[in-house]
Amino acid sequence: MMGGYGSMMGWTWLFWALLILGIVLLAVLAVRFFSGGMNRGGTGRGQGPGTDGPAPGAGAARRILDERYARGELSTEEYRDRLKVLGDDT
Repeated sequence: MMGGYGSMMGWTWLFWALLILGIVLLAVLAVRFFSGGMNRGGTGRGQGPGTDGPAPGAGAARRILDERYARGELSTEEYRDRLKVLGDDT
């Protein structure tokens, strides 16, 4: 016959697992919030797709695109298409 504590011992691992998962989730959300993230899918602070003008991170995106083109990872056609997407096809 089990005492009162025996039946609760089986659920203790679930409590601790959920507690750790909650702490990790809060930490991830805090890092994303304070680093200016959370703009996937147009739900964050930046401009979403389809807006006129370059987005706030367009300078960094253009630099990465230029580097990839210089390394030969992109063809000229791919490079020009992606410049159009960035709104910097001048």
